[in-house]
Amino acid sequence: MKVALYARVSTKQHGQDVETQLQALRAWAKQKKHTVLEYADRGWSGTKESRPELDRLMRDARRGLFSVVAVARFDRFARSTRHLIGALEVFRELQVDFVSLNESIDTTTPVGRMVFTVIAAIAEFEREVIRERVRMGLARARAQGHRIGRPRRDVDEQEIFRRVRNGDKVLTIAKDHGIAWATVRAIAKRQAKEVRRRPRGRQE
Repeated sequence: MKVALYARVSTKQHGQDVETQLQALRAWAKQKKHTVLEYADRGWSGTKESRPELDRLMRDARRGLFSVVAVARFDRFARSTRHLIGALEVFRELQVDFVSLNESIDTTTPVGRMVFTVIAAIAEFEREVIRERVRMGLARARAQGHRIGRPRRDVDEQEIFRRVRNGDKVLTIAKDHGIAWATVRAIAKRQAKEVRRRPRGRQE
């Protein structure tokens, strides 16, 4: 079985070295009789989801170059639950297992898969709590009369409608007035309805 060993240190100073992590990972892989591929980011913070060697590992996972990813500790791979769960979801879709030596997580085993399920459930719960707080905050703001979203630009709707009827390009009109092209279309549609409702003598 081919296994990807991933190690990371956030700085190249103060004696930090990925070898400490890799030695433990190599010993584990040797015990399991796995073929090893190594990926190591030196001088990269764990808060950065995009790192040269981690990006290469994810690309190789999609290419099917290995069937297991192993790390010394969770925080060497990801600092946030969201990042970790997102990567594990990708691995699961690719049928790539994940092993963390320090936390004794191994999704090749039933217990490891159960632990991953619990972690994923907690992460989903956190997302739901955040979404609910946002919804409640927006509802409270609306109830207090606050306008939600970007401030509406004051535009001359009749001028926009005139330009649309004259055949000016929607994108050009939108750019000139600093609004979205969809807003131009909505204004033109609304103004056209107004014109149709007017008595013939009042139509411009």
